[in-house]
Amino acid sequence: MQNLLPSDSAVTSIPLWLATDDAVAALLQSLPAANGEWARALGFAAERHRLLLLPAADGGVAGALWGLGAMPGPDAITLWDAAPLPERLPAGSFRLASALTPAAATQFALGWLLGSYRLSRYRGTPPKPATANALIAPPGADIRYVEACAQALGLARDLINAPANQLGPQELAAAALTLAARYGGESQVHSGDSLSVDYPLIAAVGAGSSRAPRLIDCRWRRSDAPRVTLVGKGVCFDSGGLDLKPAASMLLMKKDMGGAACALALAQLLLELSAPIELRLLIPAVENSVGGNAYRPGDVWRSRKGLTVEIGNTDAEGRLVLADALADADQEKPDLLIDLATLTGAARTALGPDLPALFSNDDQLARQLTELARAHADPVWSLPLWPGYDDELSSRVADLNNVSASPFAGAIIAALFLKRFVTATTSWLHLDLYAWNPKDRPGRPLGAEAQCVRALYQLIRQRFG
Repeated sequence: MQNLLPSDSAVTSIPLWLATDDAVAALLQSLPAANGEWARALGFAAERHRLLLLPAADGGVAGALWGLGAMPGPDAITLWDAAPLPERLPAGSFRLASALTPAAATQFALGWLLGSYRLSRYRGTPPKPATANALIAPPGADIRYVEACAQALGLARDLINAPANQLGPQELAAAALTLAARYGGESQVHSGDSLSVDYPLIAAVGAGSSRAPRLIDCRWRRSDAPRVTLVGKGVCFDSGGLDLKPAASMLLMKKDMGGAACALALAQLLLELSAPIELRLLIPAVENSVGGNAYRPGDVWRSRKGLTVEIGNTDAEGRLVLADALADADQEKPDLLIDLATLTGAARTALGPDLPALFSNDDQLARQLTELARAHADPVWSLPLWPGYDDELSSRVADLNNVSASPFAGAIIAALFLKRFVTATTSWLHLDLYAWNPKDRPGRPLGAEAQCVRALYQLIRQRFG
């Protein structure tokens, strides 16, 4: 990602004006006469994301106009309003000539950085880079947050975009251990016999792969601070197991560790900006594969919590690995417990790829996150932990089944399964996300997406300082 330039670089920069429907006439009137006439002659009317370059007398660029369309208020600018600019502007250094509130300036600067994200590490001939331009840090913007956030989101995107042969449970563990070491944390990886005894569901799901499963546990201790625990689903590839997915459904399954990647990104952002919390990160890292040791439909496994689980479908593996990790986290009764997972196709059917499903045992907490998510253009949508569906998880031979026989309410039933393993913690959030952009958009290229990271960061800072 391209860096922001310090404000003292503004002397040699090109002005960039932001134009809205209701203020475009006044803006054009305020420009040098030749520039205003040029814009009017070309019919510039502040259409959303229309770019107009203003010519200089020497043939260069005197400035640029960027349309925002109808804008309800000064803080309505989001990062996606700036994301197209790195690619569409010519080479040079640009400075905002329009005044923004600190919140809007921060969003604008972050969008600029995200708009320059490129994935090139797996290509012999790298893709064409964004135009070599840069943004002068806008006045009032929280540049420390902007740069830390862009780096964290880039980490998540890089991990999710990594092909499964390059990123398995061992490599995912290495990424977590690197983060722990960088910020002075403790780390422990449970594998082998230790995993089978203490986290039997994680061990069962990963047993069919030649790449051994593991539970990654990282801590950053801080005495007398609120305790926040993050749990991220780390299924590095999901074949469906013996309930094998069809070929088309396997194409994107390298992204099934998207929850773990977003949890890692959120942890990095919190640590980089010194959030006043004690942080714990748990990642069950597995590959759900087919092999002689693979777990089977009809098996019964005892979980870490002690509940026995009948396997109704081996392709519902994410909730199993999360169950053991959540049970461990729940034993400590953290002040806030968050899990992130690419868990169900049902959530995507209901809400589409852009809108993660939110479940919580605390209605006020869910409302707070929803409001912050909307304000920071990182949306979520709350769905109920509807108790009327709880009996869909019943089993004739075990305490519960990992799936329902019903074709309805799949995301809710998966969340209700997880709820069985969170019984002591009073503030729990479960986010069922997609972690992928199915189409190209400025700042959101086809491929990995780090969802919920910015919204959850704001929630944690608002609750705990």
